[in-house]
Amino acid sequence: MERRNNECNHSDVVNSDNNSTIYVNDGARIGNNNAINENGGSRNNGDEHFHHEEHHFNEKVSNHNKILTSLIAGGLAGAIAKTTIAPLDRTKINFQTSHMKYSFKKAFQFLVKTYKNEGIKALWRGNSATMVRIIPYASIQYTAHEQFKLMMNKGKKRKNLPPALRAVAGSLAGITATTCTYPLDFARARMAVTAKDRYRSIIVVFKTVLKEEGWRIFMRGYTPTVTGSCIYSGISFFTYETLKILHAEYSQGIDPTPLERWYCGAIAGICGQCTSYPLDIVRRRMQTAGVTGHSKDYTSIYKTARTVYMEEGLKGGLYKGLSMNWIKGPISAGISFMVFETVRIWLRKLPVFHIEND
Repeated sequence: MERRNNECNHSDVVNSDNNSTIYVNDGARIGNNNAINENGGSRNNGDEHFHHEEHHFNEKVSNHNKILTSLIAGGLAGAIAKTTIAPLDRTKINFQTSHMKYSFKKAFQFLVKTYKNEGIKALWRGNSATMVRIIPYASIQYTAHEQFKLMMNKGKKRKNLPPALRAVAGSLAGITATTCTYPLDFARARMAVTAKDRYRSIIVVFKTVLKEEGWRIFMRGYTPTVTGSCIYSGISFFTYETLKILHAEYSQGIDPTPLERWYCGAIAGICGQCTSYPLDIVRRRMQTAGVTGHSKDYTSIYKTARTVYMEEGLKGGLYKGLSMNWIKGPISAGISFMVFETVRIWLRKLPVFHIEND
């Protein structure tokens, strides 16, 4: 293989004997034969495509610093994404947990009524409880996802997981995060559907529910929640990772811009939510059964889903509010993925996290 110049920078193009084109960048390649590493050597990576700068800085960070940077970036991503769409989230939960028919007009009227009667802050009611849940949830989910990917790829030369394992890694991340933070999700749902004077803080939720309904009630709705999270996380992470690989191929290894990351995240969010949405309805009904008068009706996934379907139908029941998710879902997922990856890469560029400084 012959170099065009004595020194090969990130944009060099090298021609092999069969005239295939190889792009060199931090040891990566886009092409059909051997990759050339940054020291001039070659290795066979198949037809794998990946983002060069992102991979370069990931290689410089030890695993415990990968965990630390993912925890920080994940928590920040979750907080920003959820705060942005909190009023829409509260509106969705209000319709999910009631028998009211959903429409964009009624959703808008709910927002206006809440603002007029309770003030602007009421639109973010329960957001503090959401932050208590979403920060650890997002931190654990993103960190677990990266760790599961590393475990599944250990000892292999490839940089990307095959499609099936991409979905498995996402699903396992969702299950892990949900299991660790579920009681907080339960408390947040209770705060979102009750009057302000009922639960003044998340601590009051735990104390009141524990006294009136017992400790087991905190896990009501766990099964549909973890099942839905398994499906949602599996599909959304699979979609996002796949779109990143396609982007790497198209851009010849150049890292995506924050806006491009948002686009990929938004598409991933839509795909994930459309497939797992009925379970979101079921879990909300089960979580709030104690304050909506349905403690005896919503006791299992099957019974809850059947009751909702029989009384409200498919579109108006199990898929109630889905159209609102088409607005808030892409916004939230896009922001979350964008902030997470942007902050994580920024942190990993800092010398303090590099292996030589450990």
